[in-house]
Amino acid sequence: MEMKNKLVPIIGLEVHIELSTKSKLFCGCPADHFAKKANTQVCPVCMGLPGALPYANEAAVKSTIKFGLAIGSKINKFSKFDRKHYFYPDLPKAYQISQYDLPFCLGGSFFGHAIRRVHLEEDTGKLVHEMVDGEKVSLIDFNRSSVPLMEMVTEPDFHDAASVVAFLKEIQKVARYLGISNADMEKGSMRLEANISLSPDGQLPEYKVELKNINSFRFLEKAISAEISRQEKMILAGEKIIQETRGYDEVKQTTYSQRTKEEAHDYRYFPEPDIPPIKFSDSQIAQIKSEIPELPKEKIERFQKEYGLSKNFAEILAGELSRPDYFEECVRLVKNNPIITPKVVADLMVNKKLDAKFPEPAGLVKKIVELTSVEYASSDEVENAVKSVLMEEPKAVSDYKNGKGAVVGFLIGMVQKKLKGKGKTDVVREKLLEKLNG
Repeated sequence: MEMKNKLVPIIGLEVHIELSTKSKLFCGCPADHFAKKANTQVCPVCMGLPGALPYANEAAVKSTIKFGLAIGSKINKFSKFDRKHYFYPDLPKAYQISQYDLPFCLGGSFFGHAIRRVHLEEDTGKLVHEMVDGEKVSLIDFNRSSVPLMEMVTEPDFHDAASVVAFLKEIQKVARYLGISNADMEKGSMRLEANISLSPDGQLPEYKVELKNINSFRFLEKAISAEISRQEKMILAGEKIIQETRGYDEVKQTTYSQRTKEEAHDYRYFPEPDIPPIKFSDSQIAQIKSEIPELPKEKIERFQKEYGLSKNFAEILAGELSRPDYFEECVRLVKNNPIITPKVVADLMVNKKLDAKFPEPAGLVKKIVELTSVEYASSDEVENAVKSVLMEEPKAVSDYKNGKGAVVGFLIGMVQKKLKGKGKTDVVREKLLEKLNG
């Protein structure tokens, strides 16, 4: 998207997704930390105590590879963990076990945007700011420390906030479809960061500003727009933009400085000595790939082709994890019903939201049958309607007797008109032919 004065926004993304494993990345503590009592799910390993040795969680590694395969990444058959050094109160070891030059997944493309890498690292603890005895204090909850955190980094090829949000919503769906994470931003299991620069010629500038701690798509769109506006004003005023990390103030609708942005060499990466390198065979990668289910994009295309749904209906149904299965079970249950088509089921789910009222597909099908059932006209009603039409349409009767059999269709239509569509077609035809040939 080109802005006035030819300043082009260049945006790259970093997406952190907590993996839904039973235990943490490098120890046996429970990984489900949300709303748990502070510091009750910790051990010497995730607290970084001397002598405690980490060991890699196989399920977390497989989940990362599965995600990488789903977005078209190449899997490194030889990979390792690295130590990323920086000091912050929520990092008990003063380094984070992450991946640097040999991540599990490299490259890829998703919805037209290039992926740089997908790697696995441990999450940090969580700072809690509250009042204690009338004084504001900052406490640390280490329950989240060492929870498996998958990070996806894109190339800087986004140019507006709307395309960023659309892309990230699709990434969230993929994580949920794969069953590797609920990717719930309200619970912090999906966290978004955007690196933003403005360029006069479309080339990547020497600086980038990172927006951190964004917990909703709506906030991210507002934060990106606010940061683009801030940088544009500074550049047009001749001011230099520094490389830094910024947050977003929703009340003021502006971004604010948090700290200067580090470069990779500032973290003093080196191979994690306590965890051996990890090797994968072609057969192991193939096995993981075989476990990938039908993803949203493929499901949308199939729903259009197989059931004749509009793209809009297919996208709405595929947008939630359980809804497509619910829809297809309903279609299976009404397979032999000539009136209740897949389009009818989809319409009642999308426009009437009847699936929300019936937890089980069978309940919805029963309701649909009630809504679409027709009370057919009785035999006497059909006979009376046929007699009436034959008396009112003498020319049609004459045409039939002169060999014009096609006129029967016209007469059936006239009978149905009298019956207001409640006549069974085969019964109406039988009665008509009986009278015409009698």
